[in-house]
Amino acid sequence: MAKVGIIKLGNLGMSQVIDLVQDEIAAREGITTRVFGTGPKMDKETAASTEELKAWEPDFVVMISPNASAPGPKSARELWNDYPCIVVSDGPTKKDDRQALEDAGFGYVIMNVDPLIGAKTEFLDAVEMASFNSDAMKVLSTCGVVRLLQEELDAVTSQVDEGKSGADLELPHILAKPQKCIERAGFNNPYAKAKGLAALHMASKVAEVNMPACFILKEIEDVTLTAAAGHELMRAASQLAIEAREIEKANDSVFRQPHSKKGLQLQKTKLYEKPQKV
Repeated sequence: MAKVGIIKLGNLGMSQVIDLVQDEIAAREGITTRVFGTGPKMDKETAASTEELKAWEPDFVVMISPNASAPGPKSARELWNDYPCIVVSDGPTKKDDRQALEDAGFGYVIMNVDPLIGAKTEFLDAVEMASFNSDAMKVLSTCGVVRLLQEELDAVTSQVDEGKSGADLELPHILAKPQKCIERAGFNNPYAKAKGLAALHMASKVAEVNMPACFILKEIEDVTLTAAAGHELMRAASQLAIEAREIEKANDSVFRQPHSKKGLQLQKTKLYEKPQKV
């Protein structure tokens, strides 16, 4: 039985489903998951509480948060450096910072396509937050990010099934740029693939728009206009993702990769065909 621990510090778009991608219909045998979530908070004091998950003794841990270089996520990693741990975040993106994670023994999937929300009181309320995250999820799911994480986490779980543990586990080290993500999406139609890639590029630009609104701008008109623009960009990206999948549906070529009960990745493209072992 592979025991996968998920630690959620704060929130990314991918945080919504990362604990579900390995067992999408709750029928997979040989795997069990526990989630320790800190809600929206990711400060040092909150991060310290994640150590409580150690009592469950997971085989490996997935730690997802915005900005893995921030003080809270860094202090959480110090608590988990004796466990195989995969960092999932929207940064750091610089090679030296990612190498430092690898040298410290951590795996990582860094997704600059997971967008920064316009988190300012002058603009954001609960409804706007939920709407933004639903738009982000449409891009992350349709355009390859969900499948990339599904496949990479499955690869580690398979190693546990083979009897590997601790430092013997080979963890992923991936900078998930738009081009890498789109290759995991399984698009058959090139126009659908192009729309999906465009959506990923747009999502990766949302942080550039929202960053000044969150941390630099002071005047209310500047803050709200900029944050609203970032959210409109995310909305447009989600529409492209929808259009891409609709092309695949019209061609009856939607790529699906469900898990069998034994955890194998099955595949199908035609709606009426049965998923098959690859």
